[in-house]
Amino acid sequence: MRGLERNTVRWLTEIELERYRRQLMLDGFTLGHQQRLKGSTALIAGIGGLGGNAALYLAIAGIGKMVFAHYGNLTLSNMNRQILMKHDWIGKSRVIQAMKSIEDINPDVEVEIFDERTSEDNADRLLAGVQIALSARPNFDERKILNKACVERNIPMVEAAMNGMEGYLFNVIPKTTPCLNCLYPEDDPEWEELGFPVLGAVSGMLGCLMAIEAIKLLTGYGKPLLSQMLAFNTFDMDFRKLNIRRDDNCKVCSPVKTGCFEKVKVGHL
Repeated sequence: MRGLERNTVRWLTEIELERYRRQLMLDGFTLGHQQRLKGSTALIAGIGGLGGNAALYLAIAGIGKMVFAHYGNLTLSNMNRQILMKHDWIGKSRVIQAMKSIEDINPDVEVEIFDERTSEDNADRLLAGVQIALSARPNFDERKILNKACVERNIPMVEAAMNGMEGYLFNVIPKTTPCLNCLYPEDDPEWEELGFPVLGAVSGMLGCLMAIEAIKLLTGYGKPLLSQMLAFNTFDMDFRKLNIRRDDNCKVCSPVKTGCFEKVKVGHL
């Protein structure tokens, strides 16, 4: 099996072999998968309830490098869901504390930080050298900017969002699957960045699922969601997979828009 072709294979140290020994026991998960994961870089746009948990589990799984992009300082109301944060860090930069937490958990993982919102002006810097992006910002503007930037640069993106007890997850593979704009061409006028309820365990669960999909796409292990959305409501534990389709008239990923880009090759495409 092959993962994304643009990541590299890096040898593992004896410490790393022991650290990841239990996941190397997974049926079909080989040393090659682990080495490809170490040779990968992921952008995590948003180090909150979703992105923070995704970052944590990518780190302990052995990803080589992560880039964190999240503007602003930690607040007390963040603390019900942001697992990388500490109470005594309230009032200080979230990305700095997130980097410190990852360094404490797995010093073999490199972290680069940007205390910035995702924008058209900084998309090149944020995505430089990245093999996959995780979309976890709490607003449509930044999510759509990242979606467009990933499609244009042929970079896969894991898209996930939650509201209260509900959430969704799907993967954007340029020229292969629907992009975010295919499914949500219009913003929700009633949706506010800080105006939706959050149960920390729900955002944490979804962050873990984001990490799983990213690992599968990066390594070629398992069966990632392709042209399918996982939608759930934890209020009554209703989970379902929905088939999703590309919009041939999408302003972001239509064949006319993406015709000059090569198809991204992952383990199951």
